[in-house]
Amino acid sequence: MALLLNTHYRLAKDSLRRNRGRTFLSALGIAIGVASIVLILSLTGGINKLINANSDKNNANLIIVRPSSGKDFTTNLIDELSENNQFTKSSLTLNDVDTISKIEGIESVSPLAITTSTLVANDKPHDGFHVVASNYQLGDILNFKLNRGEFLKADSRENAAVIGYKAAMQIFGGPEALTKTIIYNNQRFMIIGVLEELDEPINYTGVDFDNSIIISADYAKTFESALQIQQIDVRTATTGAIDQTADTVKNALAENKGNSNSFQVVTGNKDLHPAGSLLSIVSMMLTIVAGISIVVGGVGIMNIMLVSVSERTREIGIRKAVGASSGNILLQFLLESTILSIAGGIMGFALGYAGAFLISLVTPFAVHISWQILAITGAVSLVTGIIFGIYPAVKAARKDPIISLKFYR
Repeated sequence: MALLLNTHYRLAKDSLRRNRGRTFLSALGIAIGVASIVLILSLTGGINKLINANSDKNNANLIIVRPSSGKDFTTNLIDELSENNQFTKSSLTLNDVDTISKIEGIESVSPLAITTSTLVANDKPHDGFHVVASNYQLGDILNFKLNRGEFLKADSRENAAVIGYKAAMQIFGGPEALTKTIIYNNQRFMIIGVLEELDEPINYTGVDFDNSIIISADYAKTFESALQIQQIDVRTATTGAIDQTADTVKNALAENKGNSNSFQVVTGNKDLHPAGSLLSIVSMMLTIVAGISIVVGGVGIMNIMLVSVSERTREIGIRKAVGASSGNILLQFLLESTILSIAGGIMGFALGYAGAFLISLVTPFAVHISWQILAITGAVSLVTGIIFGIYPAVKAARKDPIISLKFYR
């Protein structure tokens, strides 16, 4: 059997070599589809890795409370991330923060009310910066480090603010921003601290704190008519009973609101970033779309194999005349189509990672390399070669040897 397979392999290789141009173009169809899948899986894997980089290390005792529309998970997720102003109908309030802070085992609780607004500094407007209304415990929950000054404290002046490193660089030209003022919503804030530049600004809060201004939520509610709390971060004293504490938080808030449909509670061992789940859905949909090009490539292989069967009719007749069975002919052509598809898969794998690497040079997302991606692309290539090679191989195997021997090109 090994000798037979080796013979078939050599015959297939010789046939493909005789028609190098045709072979390359057929394999290219598979390569494009495989490259698309590798590119999508590699980049989404890199993004997910960046989002969840510190989950195991820093979030084991973290509980997140977010608004919910009460719809099913996927619909709620898409609604939250597709609206121009996320969570505009949030039911979370500062009273919920007080309720959670009284639960046994809770170490720190911080609200997050996030807006993107125009700031005024040095009589000039500055756009594109987040204003985050929170409290002094946010620094402990997110483990912020300060480049200068100090973070918000319980006894800080009500109009105190902490600025992100990149925001300080863009607004004030450098991190020397202490005691300088920023005007937001006609209110004047004094900078008391500058955050250290973050290595990974993307986190489970969905906020780039490098480009943010942090102010007191208690003060913000005095001039914001409807302060929208988009998230409440809760850190427990220990990790031992995180799920039980989360249930307690959920029950306490449900008692406040009369139901639990308007919010959701997520723990640190789950997907904390709302974009993480949506990214998985988008990745799956894009992979399905990329799979269409695999089908197109497979049809191309089937077409080329049918042409090859037609051109080699006399060869098939000679092989059958000297004793080759229909099964031998079928195996020969099926092996040829599989080799063609796998060659395209290898080419696509290399092209996909090359493209992902080039994209990673201009984005913060590292290329994600895993054996699972290799296994997926290998399996896709193998299955495509077999499926789209069956019909030409069966057609070749069914040829009548006498009629085949009379065939002349």
